[in-house]
Amino acid sequence: MQDLQSIQDEALALFSTIEQPAALEDAKARYLGKSGILTERLRALGQLPVEQRKLLGAQINGTKQALEQALVQRREQLAQDQMTRELRAQALDVTLPGRGVLRGGLHPVTLTLQRIEALFRSVGFDVTDGPEIETDAYNFTALNIPDDHPARAMHDTFYLDPAHVLRTHTSPMQVRYLQAHALPVKVIVPGRVYRCDSDMTHTPMFHQVEGLWVDETVTFSALKGLLVDFMRCFFEQDSLKARFRSSFFPFTEPSAEMDIGCVICQGQGCRVCSHTGWLEVLGCGMVHPNVFTPLGIDSERHVGLAFGLGVERLAMLRYGVNDLRLFFDNDLNFLRQFATR
Repeated sequence: MQDLQSIQDEALALFSTIEQPAALEDAKARYLGKSGILTERLRALGQLPVEQRKLLGAQINGTKQALEQALVQRREQLAQDQMTRELRAQALDVTLPGRGVLRGGLHPVTLTLQRIEALFRSVGFDVTDGPEIETDAYNFTALNIPDDHPARAMHDTFYLDPAHVLRTHTSPMQVRYLQAHALPVKVIVPGRVYRCDSDMTHTPMFHQVEGLWVDETVTFSALKGLLVDFMRCFFEQDSLKARFRSSFFPFTEPSAEMDIGCVICQGQGCRVCSHTGWLEVLGCGMVHPNVFTPLGIDSERHVGLAFGLGVERLAMLRYGVNDLRLFFDNDLNFLRQFATR
């Protein structure tokens, strides 16, 4: 059998040079593993006389204990060295200025809603809200929408049961507000609405603002003036062009779509406006007499104007956002752009 002292010295020298825990375990196996040097020496004891077996067995066990103790110490040293390196890498210079606390900001849709509300309040409109779970009667029937209208189809509307839907617009508040308030009224209704649609420019949930003004002297000219002035103030462009195109909505007559000159290219033509120079921004019209009659309002005496605009649509144009889904992805890199606005 080889000299045990030389084996021990060799092993201890090897352990002291190892810097990685995995390599240390490999070295342990070389000496103390199932096929290790000392393990082979223990197996060879059976070939020796009894007296030599006892003496050499004690010497081998002593060498094993020395190596195991050295392994424990080296493991602890490597762990301590690793901790020291990690602490050094994470060290902070307490004399440096503080990093400061990051400040959050309002969501761009919230900023847009606040701007819309502020502008309409400045010209005498009240702001109210209504239920997001609406009855079929208020969402459709009270607004002169016939039973066979495509908007009632399940591929357009989320039905909770035959009599209740997730509101498809905030227009039901036209009727609810008129039932609860004496004339004249001027009110806008911002809120969430729901439709079965999803792509770059549509989401199943979005925000809409419904506007209603009922009085004895309201005219279509007043409607046009109100909306043109609002758009110019909203986009801060005094010379912003606008036009009204004839359209159809069951609850207004006459009805119109409002376009504005493209705020991206200033009407010169770009991808956003499909190179037409115009952007469609809202629908509007004079309240249909069939909406007034069930409420006991004399449509010969009182006239109403109504309009509905998409909040995300205006937010996209104001902030230059090209994908509606960004408003709902909760991407912090996107949202941080609005923290100081």
